[in-house]
Amino acid sequence: MRTNIVIDDNLMMQALQASGLNTKKEVVEEGLKLIIQRHKQQAIRELRGKLQWEGQLDEMRDGIQQ
Repeated sequence: MRTNIVIDDNLMMQALQASGLNTKKEVVEEGLKLIIQRHKQQAIRELRGKLQWEGQLDEMRDGIQQ
């Protein structure tokens, strides 16, 4: 999608330096990916205590090590 946006120059410079990315486009895309990732993580956190799991973790771990 092609779009034109006005971004604070200082903010963009800081983001370029902090990320090590080379272009403004890369910085914007990375920022969008981080927003999506954070949203998905929050959705997972909201499941805490709502799911029931049955199994023996020690037995599962023993099976992996063999």
